[in-house]
Amino acid sequence: MKEFTYVIQDEVGLHARPAGLLAKEAKKYASEIKIASKGKEAEAGKIMALMALGVKKGEEVVITVAGPDEEMAAAELELFFQQNL
Repeated sequence: MKEFTYVIQDEVGLHARPAGLLAKEAKKYASEIKIASKGKEAEAGKIMALMALGVKKGEEVVITVAGPDEEMAAAELELFFQQNL
């Protein structure tokens, strides 16, 4: 299992557009990808679950990746977060 943390930089947080982009990105991998924030957790491939986390700018999220392609998925997702969120 791989894990990394990220502080959301997007002005409006993890809202519909970035949640959609993240869900699309997460579905590329065979590994299970979860996002956790403020005691709640969501599957990264589910837009509504991501939005339900209510993550705002400046809040930290913990991303966990477990599965056959976890090394590649974690590295590419970390880059995705830096570029999009």
